[in-house]
Amino acid sequence: MRRIDLILAIVLLVGGVHSLAAPAALAESCAREKVDKVEVPNTVWVPDADGDQVPLWPEGATIASPDLDGHQEMIGSGSPLIAGRPWHWATYVSRPTMTIYRPKGEPTGAATLVLPGGGYAAVAMDLEGTEVCDWITAHGVTCVLLKYRVPQTWRAGRNGVRVPPEHLLPLEDAQRAMSLLRRDATAYGIDPQKIGVIGFSAGAHLAAALSNARERAYAPIDDADEERSTPDFAVVLYPGRFLPEERDAKALTLAPWMTISSEAPPTLLIHAMNDRVNDVRQSIAYGMALHEAGVAVDMRFYADGCHAFGLRPTSAAITTEWPDQAVAWLTDLGMLRGQSNRATARSCDLECA
Repeated sequence: MRRIDLILAIVLLVGGVHSLAAPAALAESCAREKVDKVEVPNTVWVPDADGDQVPLWPEGATIASPDLDGHQEMIGSGSPLIAGRPWHWATYVSRPTMTIYRPKGEPTGAATLVLPGGGYAAVAMDLEGTEVCDWITAHGVTCVLLKYRVPQTWRAGRNGVRVPPEHLLPLEDAQRAMSLLRRDATAYGIDPQKIGVIGFSAGAHLAAALSNARERAYAPIDDADEERSTPDFAVVLYPGRFLPEERDAKALTLAPWMTISSEAPPTLLIHAMNDRVNDVRQSIAYGMALHEAGVAVDMRFYADGCHAFGLRPTSAAITTEWPDQAVAWLTDLGMLRGQSNRATARSCDLECA
């Protein structure tokens, strides 16, 4: 990908692209203040002192490179502002990492792999990364922030419609991270049966791909890859790339690359109806497909909220209410305390049907 194309993509990640068919009122309701971007070339993103950054792949291991076009890793601040503040990203990532943030509340034994968005062009490291980890660790959950390989272009296929690459490098990174966490669960103080994932936008697509992958996307390289790579729960916020671009506007048929597994974990979907970047039908279609496969799925839709709000509060209710709803959902699953109530409820439903 040429640099000018990448930077243009980053500009559009949060602000979105106005569809010619989008109502003017919708576009106006999601308008955000634009600011000048700041780029720092040849700079590798590193966490603050609270985070322990771990390489995903052994030194010397041969892994495929994303579309670097000769660039080294760089960081920068994004535009437009989100809740009045800039957001920061990393791109040209060729050596992915996971950063471990220990629980600040009473440890529950649970862990969550955080997959920020960024359109597979960049990784939104604070908006949908470190800020999310601050919230997660406060609830006694270990937070694991993934800096995955980007950019990776979804190239034009038939009729110019974008299709995913044959090998989705971020999926390899996510699977590797899950396996490492399970292998080293004792060292991290986590329960290997309580490791979930939360993804935003493109990271939400990645969370779904990870949840439904029937096979490992890469050849095993060590004992970590003997561990299971699928999550035990998934929280999926304002996802995209679930539906084909070439479709009827109201169709809810998933794209051919979206393989659904009956063994996918319980999933919580959160989306704003006025999201003009990723249409809410993306979540509806995915949720219905999971349901039809027998997977437990909950969906929370709000009228307002737009796209890429992360945990930053605005006047839209979704931005302040979804975190508590996610905590309640995880508690119900038995991930935060006690045992799951769902088995009893499901049994009652069957008996009373």
